Amino acid sequence: MEDMDLRKLRYFVAVADRLHFGRAADELHIAQPVLSRQIRALEQDLGASLFTRDRHGVALTDAGRQLLADAGPLLASAHAARRRVSVAARGGRRLMVGFRAGIPVIPAARAFEARHPDVVVDVQRIEGDDQAAMLLDGRIDVAYVRLPVDEVGLRVLPLYTEPRVAVLPAGHRLAGKEELTEADLAGEPLLWHADPTTQPTRRPHPNAGYLVRGVDETLEHVAAGRGISFLARSASVFYSHPDVVYVPVPDLTPDQVCLATAASHTSPVIDDFITAAQTTAEITAECGNYEMWQPGSDAVPQHG
Repeated sequence: MEDMDLRKLRYFVAVADRLHFGRAADELHIAQPVLSRQIRALEQDLGASLFTRDRHGVALTDAGRQLLADAGPLLASAHAARRRVSVAARGGRRLMVGFRAGIPVIPAARAFEARHPDVVVDVQRIEGDDQAAMLLDGRIDVAYVRLPVDEVGLRVLPLYTEPRVAVLPAGHRLAGKEELTEADLAGEPLLWHADPTTQPTRRPHPNAGYLVRGVDETLEHVAAGRGISFLARSASVFYSHPDVVYVPVPDLTPDQVCLATAASHTSPVIDDFITAAQTTAEITAECGNYEMWQPGSDAVPQHG
């Protein structure tokens, strides 16, 4: 992708998203013949046809599908670079750290600021479906994420795991238990925000039939009696709801907490924050009785 023209790449993505040159040209506020010329020029640059065009419409070729997969991280990286240059031009040194609910950031921030008193550490809570996008486009420099996360274009470093709890309506038949097993919950309708293959239970659960985004929506649906869900234990401390209870389920697959940065965004400042986060994660893991991930280990960490 050497000497890739980012303007042509943005034009390509617009056509690929809509599979229609006219609508893409309108969206880009350029004439359709100009757009067509730019796409042909890009195809010449790459030595590959990106679209098939016939009376049935426009379709991506195999080369086009591959470029579309690669284009997102490339454009996001360029946007992130412009954002960082703009911040630097204003004379500010700021590190934006994202975090999922329940994950403590301040211990790492304090350790980092002791070495970099000239850098302001700002924090922003993120939801699961924002994790990758906000790192790739530069809104966040480094983030504490929970798996799963789309790792394309990212560097992801495991930190520790933590146990999960069941999220139940306050009136649920199991709400008063001190502890549950997966078998206790088998067959309960499950509210889950991601691919079913990422669910932390090996027992079958019918889909509750509601699309939820983030913990707040999940709690509202659980409180209404539409199903159950699961949360990392620390997130359950962060969130409370008068009509929801949390019950530990020790045999659930644990939640994996990682650090992530855009692979294209490297700097000594970010490396130092990662070091601070890894050091403070050891304290967090010990206090929570979480098993630390060991460098070089291929095994998925388990809750001890």
